[in-house]
Amino acid sequence: MNNWLNRRTFMKTSSLAAGASALGLHALKAQEPAPVRARKIKLGLVGCGGRGSWIAGLFQQHGGYEFHAVADYFPDRAGKWGGELGVDPSRRFSTLSGYQRLMESGVEAVALEVPPYFFPRHAQAAVDAGLHVYMAKPIASDVPGCLAIQQAAKTATAKQRCFLVDYQMPTDPGNIEVRRRILAGGVGKICQVSTIGICTGFADPPFEKTYENRLRALTWVNDIAMGCDYIGNFDIHSIDAALWVLGRRPVAAVGGSRIVRPDPHGDSHDVCSVIYEYDDGLVHNHYGQALANQETGALTCTIQGQKGFGALEYWKKAEFRSDEDAYRVNVVNLYEAGAARNIDTFYRNVTEGDFANSTVPRAVDSALTCILGREAAARGTRLTMDQVLAENRKLEVNLAGLKT
Repeated sequence: MNNWLNRRTFMKTSSLAAGASALGLHALKAQEPAPVRARKIKLGLVGCGGRGSWIAGLFQQHGGYEFHAVADYFPDRAGKWGGELGVDPSRRFSTLSGYQRLMESGVEAVALEVPPYFFPRHAQAAVDAGLHVYMAKPIASDVPGCLAIQQAAKTATAKQRCFLVDYQMPTDPGNIEVRRRILAGGVGKICQVSTIGICTGFADPPFEKTYENRLRALTWVNDIAMGCDYIGNFDIHSIDAALWVLGRRPVAAVGGSRIVRPDPHGDSHDVCSVIYEYDDGLVHNHYGQALANQETGALTCTIQGQKGFGALEYWKKAEFRSDEDAYRVNVVNLYEAGAARNIDTFYRNVTEGDFANSTVPRAVDSALTCILGREAAARGTRLTMDQVLAENRKLEVNLAGLKT
């Protein structure tokens, strides 16, 4: 997710792996044979960067997928990872239109691992082509993009196609149990919600003649239109967890944010403090920071009630405390284990014909909630969700000069 928590160290920094075997959450090791599955889904990977190339290994380890095609803007990445995944050279596509050729190559499903700016057009093209869609978060960087994903998922359901958005916190057994106890009334009336997102951010070099240099090494996260700002790209995990518990999105927000990283070139804000309001007066405080000033990150959602609290975590311990009860358990290897669970859910949905696509509505609400918080904080004013939706502001990136 960032330069110090890269695709490998993200899992190692958890320090909770010792308890993984007790919960049965270890993903298959690379040297272990993939399970024999009765059906292989012909999969296309769009986006062969850090997470795309990493998650491809989990699809392979699952045993229910066959990589049929890959696409990436950069030919060297498409070639390298196409070779690693055993994809025929004729189905390794590049440039901005590579995803279109991939979708015409005979795949049944696509895994979209590209910057959020591209998700709406890629997802819509996949649904139009009659494909199943597995995609990363956030689903979009602006309101029109969120609404396009919402409609694409509805169309997918109508066409009996699967559409899954990959959030990991709601897959963890500890987080699931904490949520269950909260919803069962264990904390009493919910009084306040707090979410935290702390990472170190990404390198932000100067823009070059075209946008091409911003498409490597997650530099694009520094650009709001491409990456949805840091609140939308990183903090969204904890905000999504809050909406998962509450079952609704906020109606308004107020806050402040700043760009404080050294020598910035993109417009993403590094620090933010947002207060969300819900329709019943519930207060939700969010704090976000993306600065290279510490070695530990945080993605935490805490629900405070009249007689107890619950904490949902990405790395630490899921916890529940009340007058009558207590529960505390390690969240184990979530970056890998959560993605592996979602990959298996996607496989079962496709092969068993489950087209409810239940992850999408909350993914839309989570992205809209981050956009609301981003805009309220940047403008320094109270802003309602209705106002943001009515503005329907589309963000654009200058792609002139890129290979089409």
